Amino acid sequence: MRIFSGNANRPLAEKIATYINQPLGDVTIGRFPDGEVFVKYIENLRGKDVYIIQPTCKPPNENLMELLIMMDAARRASAARITAVMPFFGYARQDRKDQPRVPITAKLVANLLVAAGANRLLTMDLHSQQIQGFFDIPVDHLFASPVIVKYLREKKNFSKLVIVAPDTGGLKMAHGYSTMMNAGLAIVAKQRKTATEIDVLNMVGDVEGCEAVLVDDLTSTAGTLCAAAQMCKDHGAKSVMAAVTHAMVTDEGLERLKNSPIDELVTTDSVPRNAWKGMNVTVLSVADLLGEAILRIHNDQSVTSLFKV
Repeated sequence: MRIFSGNANRPLAEKIATYINQPLGDVTIGRFPDGEVFVKYIENLRGKDVYIIQPTCKPPNENLMELLIMMDAARRASAARITAVMPFFGYARQDRKDQPRVPITAKLVANLLVAAGANRLLTMDLHSQQIQGFFDIPVDHLFASPVIVKYLREKKNFSKLVIVAPDTGGLKMAHGYSTMMNAGLAIVAKQRKTATEIDVLNMVGDVEGCEAVLVDDLTSTAGTLCAAAQMCKDHGAKSVMAAVTHAMVTDEGLERLKNSPIDELVTTDSVPRNAWKGMNVTVLSVADLLGEAILRIHNDQSVTSLFKV
């Protein structure tokens, strides 16, 4: 087994390598004067089981191209198997044609990964689970819920908990959390005006006098999250927390979160950590979960038990 990391989230890769008890492989990643990516593996990869850890977070185009070139270099170095470990799978929002003359970029990225040499994909909390079907190679799709639910159970003493989906697309995820936490379930029905502007419509479910926990797979401008939090407060919620797997929050999103009723944001280190100034944020590590998945894939063992809390 050989584990390598791109530049997208090296701290997470180092934690994964520590869990597996194996150092990160030696690879040179540089730039030509015109900005093109250069990759060279320093060690022999012939016949090796190679894992490349690289979430395609901000900047997505740079990180995706780096991953593709690393896989191509590994394939040409005669690696036996190449697994792309993408804690965050970028371009996942564009998973269908919801407007005329738009691309399905998630499918394009799937094609690019396979063309570059990926034999397997390991990822976490895809924006849409159907994206697994875009691949003709095995996809191991992990969930951060065991890590987040463990924290909520150990650190919080909820008297009357309700899990809230900030939009109808997150209903399945919220239902999973509510089952694991033995809690109620509510949904905020929304209509999106633009990519950054949300028009909230209605709340389905009862949150009055309850501790509301909003759950979502990702947030960047935090428009959906903050609008849903405000609606929870307007409907009588005692407190509002948010649990988001991939928090790629922009400056605009950070300001929204600071001014929102959200008391605490729980997220993971699937993407590089933000400078959370003025926010009560808890960052949980998913390194052990990903590391265990890598070990089980390498040893041809089942990863099903990793879904359990």
